[in-house]
Amino acid sequence: MKVKLGYVSLSLSLPPFKTLNYTNYQKLADKGLDKLDQVIIYNFHNLREILKYNYANEVFFYRLNHHLIPLATHPKVTFDYIKKYQKHWLEIGILIKKYQIRTDTHPDQYCVLNSPSKETVKSSIEILKYNQNIFKAMKIDGKVILHIGGKYSSKEEAIKRFISNFKKLDKSLQNIIMLENDDKVFNVKDVLEVCEELKIPMVLDYHHYICNNENEDIRDYLPRILNTWKGKLIPKMHFSSPKSIKEKRSHSEYINSADFIDFLEILKKYTKEVDIMLECKAKDEALFRLIREIKYKTNYKFINQTTFILQ
Repeated sequence: MKVKLGYVSLSLSLPPFKTLNYTNYQKLADKGLDKLDQVIIYNFHNLREILKYNYANEVFFYRLNHHLIPLATHPKVTFDYIKKYQKHWLEIGILIKKYQIRTDTHPDQYCVLNSPSKETVKSSIEILKYNQNIFKAMKIDGKVILHIGGKYSSKEEAIKRFISNFKKLDKSLQNIIMLENDDKVFNVKDVLEVCEELKIPMVLDYHHYICNNENEDIRDYLPRILNTWKGKLIPKMHFSSPKSIKEKRSHSEYINSADFIDFLEILKKYTKEVDIMLECKAKDEALFRLIREIKYKTNYKFINQTTFILQ
């Protein structure tokens, strides 16, 4: 089995992205758009540096920062975040394709397609369109990872509402969505059934599975999960370690390498290739530390710094 590892959004070796919230934007009055422009230009520069850093360190799987363009979907802020920055989008897209870095996005908790609130659903669709727009501007085949959303008054009704709202989306939006199991409400079984009905890929989050299950054996579900990717992309999964026994849902700084290796040994029986996104507070530092431990503890054959093969 071939495994490619990636990390989320920020490199601890490089400066962080900048942001601008609506409250501070308002305080700037007529200078708000100028400040926003400065932040966006800075973030484009920073993203270019991260992509170069990733390539230099042979990281070929990366999650884009969802807040690259602050206030892009805020209902009270209107500005052109595509045409005005087309040169920058194209440059980023060229680097992604040149370096062959698999990229995706994961909107925050405000993207809730199964909300009973029509306004929230409308806002969520705008967030999806934002992601679609930036993929098009970069000329890349990007994907968006979503959770089903909230439970509200009924888990069953919440699932039905997600399916109904999903089916109302334009086909082009439907085609960029992947679903992930969560750590509290919608478990592997729930999400898998939705993905199978909607014919979209399921992203297995192994940490969430450990936190939220009904004593399911993941081995019973892996073939079906992997089948949701058939004929589409290389299967993608998430892995993280709990912060502590008491805070089991929170992500740790680093990965427990023994648990990770155990997971790979289970997974290798079901697929020949997988991309695994590490969701850790220590970002790329956690990725490189895990690799050092894997090299020490296993005889996996490394193709490059972040890709290896299990026999």
